[in-house]
Amino acid sequence: MDVSKQKLVIIDTGCANLASVRMAFERLGVQPLVSSVAADIEQADKLILPGVGTAVAAMKNLNERGLVPLIRAAKQPLLGFCLGMQMLAEASEESMGTDDSSERLIDCLCIVPGKIRLMEVGTLHQSSMRLPHMGWNQIEHDETHPLLKGIPSGSYFYFVHSYALEVTEATLATCDYGNPFTAIVARDNFFGAQFHPERSGAAGARLLQNFLEL
Repeated sequence: MDVSKQKLVIIDTGCANLASVRMAFERLGVQPLVSSVAADIEQADKLILPGVGTAVAAMKNLNERGLVPLIRAAKQPLLGFCLGMQMLAEASEESMGTDDSSERLIDCLCIVPGKIRLMEVGTLHQSSMRLPHMGWNQIEHDETHPLLKGIPSGSYFYFVHSYALEVTEATLATCDYGNPFTAIVARDNFFGAQFHPERSGAAGARLLQNFLEL
């Protein structure tokens, strides 16, 4: 299929800067539809799940808009960005906060394995590292997956986050900021990028183009 003729739907989660995501695809010759309507999502050729803010607010929005069952049932390729990727995980510790020491997790979409944890960067030999992890950093991968075609291991992408998905068997690429974390995840037709492809220059544009060609 000519990628310019694909029906690409950006899922309107109510918690994302949709304009920059939409323009990134427009630069690739695709005119995406921003929608939270079930029929649009079900009939799409490809889906984008963006997100900014907190996991609590994002999952609340998804539930209120009736999007959780639609996303879980998706059969077409779906790519989550930043918080959109984190929502694909089992759960997140980015909760409302608590005074006790017990683990409190908010349920996420449970599509990819693993949990979202606060990044640990305060070790002695990395004392200059602070949260959020903001700026350009390298990803490492084995250069075999079609989503990363033409993107050498060691390429730089733009990150803004304080929480990250632990490394699991579904990890496609890793990044290191004090400790390794999942930069790209893949499970069946679901994909996620912790970084912002729409803000990552030529490498980000290539990843989006690769996604359109899956």
